[in-house]
Amino acid sequence: MNEERIKRYFQIWWEGIKSLPQTTSIHGFRYIGDFKRHWIERLFWLIFVILSWYCSILLIAAQYDAFQNKPISFVVETTYKDWNTQFPSIAVCENENSGRIENISDSLWGPDHEYEIEEILKEIAYFKGVTYYVSDFCGNENALAQCFKSNLYHFANLVRSTCNEILSNCSWNEKIFDCCTYFVPMETEFGTCYVINSIQGSKSKSPKLEMISNRTTGPGMIKFDVSLPVKVYVLNEEEVPSLTSLGSDFISVTLEFNYRRQITIKNIENDIDARKIVPEKRKCRYIDENILNVYPYYSYTACTVQCRKDAQMSLCNCTNFFMPNTPESEKCNISGILCLNEYVQQLSVLKASWSSRPGLHCDCLPSCTEAEISIVKDFNTVNSRNRSTIQVELSSLPTERYRRNVVRGVLDLVVSTGGTGGLFLGASILSFVELIYILLLRPFCDIYSQRNEDPWYRKYGKRRIEDNKFKLNSYFAMNYIKKQENHSLK
Repeated sequence: MNEERIKRYFQIWWEGIKSLPQTTSIHGFRYIGDFKRHWIERLFWLIFVILSWYCSILLIAAQYDAFQNKPISFVVETTYKDWNTQFPSIAVCENENSGRIENISDSLWGPDHEYEIEEILKEIAYFKGVTYYVSDFCGNENALAQCFKSNLYHFANLVRSTCNEILSNCSWNEKIFDCCTYFVPMETEFGTCYVINSIQGSKSKSPKLEMISNRTTGPGMIKFDVSLPVKVYVLNEEEVPSLTSLGSDFISVTLEFNYRRQITIKNIENDIDARKIVPEKRKCRYIDENILNVYPYYSYTACTVQCRKDAQMSLCNCTNFFMPNTPESEKCNISGILCLNEYVQQLSVLKASWSSRPGLHCDCLPSCTEAEISIVKDFNTVNSRNRSTIQVELSSLPTERYRRNVVRGVLDLVVSTGGTGGLFLGASILSFVELIYILLLRPFCDIYSQRNEDPWYRKYGKRRIEDNKFKLNSYFAMNYIKKQENHSLK
């Protein structure tokens, strides 16, 4: 009996399949499935239905590919009168201090110490990946007795200067402010730098100087004096100084000259829907979409620092002792520094994934809010004082800015797909739901509705229902009798 029922079920399902061309609302199929029509007419409709499906598949595939790979477009806005332009971040990083190295060397090893030990201390204090003197005088069996083997970060900080020893006479648009109140320390991969207007180095309790330029304030200008040779970085607020920063990002300052740099800025505004697109598709990452552990906010340069740290750990099982947010157990001792020196060509140069030259490939996306900072002109004037004056200014207020727009969101994909289906197939989402209904749901519903005609069901199924009804009625009757007995006892 069961085999006969299964055969009948499949027979009903097959009948539904054969009736599909006549029952579906998708255009063209009913002409193909109508056997009363001439075969030429049916062939005509078959060819055009196949062509329509082929064209719609090609268009939908192209729309999906554009949605996946080209969801963003850039436009240039020129409504500059309404803009507030944030001034770039300025980072001051100490580059040399020969007098302090001599004093620290005298205090540690006495005035009669070897000259080479001062060069060793200099390489450690201003470590940038290369160690000529450390390799020659501390990396072999004939190493100098004064060579320190560990705790390199401590010896480096003995040499490095404080903010008050480096900076003085700070002003913003000719208004004086206290330098070290707003220039806060920030750890970098070559030591502590002092930075203003940066989100990476800012502290929760540190005041923030408003460095806004608009039609009311005019182009902004920051000016300060330095007492030591330094590198002055001009960066976006989320960027950090790094070993692979471009030469145009910083000014190498010596005390023989005063420096003045004029810049222009083109900011980037983002469509609010841009956050709904994954970073790999929009080709950028917001600062709060941080995947790094060296800095609290994401940026391209912060990502390269993280990339270099991971490579150092992989090659030498330790990392640069200046590396931000790094536990002491991971910082290199003298043998680790010698290892980093062996791989300096690989660690200090960035390269593309397809390049075969030595270097480090870092799969880093730019920041979505990263402005374009361009140098208009640099001025150097001879200085006769024992300090150098640095001036960074906007040459003019911005007249353009970029805007990142979402041109292919999820809604655009749905609308374009629906339009293609309607144009080539005459179908909607309900047409495809109808297909699922005809192929799957309706045959089972037909089978269920015909069960009453089954002799087995009439014999056994109805009896089971009647038995259940009897049990249910008996249950309610017993409860009613118990309630009556309890009532009479009361």
